[in-house]
Amino acid sequence: MKKCLVIGSKKNFFSYDLIVIGSGFTGLSTAINYKKKHPKSTVLILEKGVFPTGASTKNAGFACFGSLTEILDDFWSMNPKEVSALVERRYKGLQQIRKIFGDNTLRYQHTHGFELLEEGNLSAADQIGEVNKMLRKIFKKDVYSIVKKSEKLGFSNRVKMIVENHFEGELDPGAYLGALWEKASRMGVKILTGVSVVEIQNDAGIVLAENTGKSKVFEFKGEKVAICTNAFSKKLWPESELEPGRGLILLSKPLNHKIPWKGSFHLDKGYVYFREIDGRLLLGGARNKDFESEKSLEFETNPKIKSHLENLAKEVIFPGQEIEWEMEWTGIMAFGPKKSPLIQHWGKTAVAVRLGGMGVAIGWQVGKELSQLLSKM
Repeated sequence: MKKCLVIGSKKNFFSYDLIVIGSGFTGLSTAINYKKKHPKSTVLILEKGVFPTGASTKNAGFACFGSLTEILDDFWSMNPKEVSALVERRYKGLQQIRKIFGDNTLRYQHTHGFELLEEGNLSAADQIGEVNKMLRKIFKKDVYSIVKKSEKLGFSNRVKMIVENHFEGELDPGAYLGALWEKASRMGVKILTGVSVVEIQNDAGIVLAENTGKSKVFEFKGEKVAICTNAFSKKLWPESELEPGRGLILLSKPLNHKIPWKGSFHLDKGYVYFREIDGRLLLGGARNKDFESEKSLEFETNPKIKSHLENLAKEVIFPGQEIEWEMEWTGIMAFGPKKSPLIQHWGKTAVAVRLGGMGVAIGWQVGKELSQLLSKM
């Protein structure tokens, strides 16, 4: 009798058609799309934390695909065709999740995107026409324009010009993740949390994992295995070119003054971003101020970057205003030689990583593409 129970447990709890490692935007999308195509398959998601611990739950909620200076900066590592394809992938990704889950569920607001140009990057405005022309085949209209009477938005005189993006908005990343989680559960996808994967035996499809904080190792068997842990995939795939990029986010206490602007804002080639949430200022980024230190998988706060963000808040965003901070957190993103996602397989394992800080925009589509790759394996 005991032997039958052990055999049954191994079959029902440890053996699956597909094992997905990571329950962020990409991992959940992979499981959902694979299950949709193979409804009778058994699919398991393994997650290290009680909730996803990477960038998905730490996301700032920007439904964006690239500010003007960020896109111009991409030309240093990609050709125009690659840049255009990446923007299209991000934009279509945003359109897909809005269509599938609905704006109400995502708490999406089409408030547009904006970029503050200081003296050092003011020349970017001269290239708006050229960039709009490149992107017109995707959007059918001009994406970027100069904001008139920008002084009414209350920023300091360090801001020389503001560029508006007419196709961006903001959403609640927690609501999006919750919608993915519920959809996966309804489809019969199993999700185990508090399980840390320590090794993958690729050729055999064996995943070795342990309860977080404990030493007992469990052996899961998957006919196919998908790694969707983004920057953390380096631990399971050491030979990859992945490079972690830590992002800091600060959230203020409720502001005691009126906010004269609305929307999602960027500055400094997209490295800094901010928006208003429930009368508070959410401000993050600036990893470019200390690139080397931010190539880390540790959830720590870099005091140099925190100080830089705090100074931007009181000197540029709300000049002369007192701001008190209530919360701060960090998320880990993944980067590489290019910003385009990396989707590939070897043996019984496939990976979808390197979202370049655009998980909201492309996480769903990348997961969908990975599920298609898995179906062919």
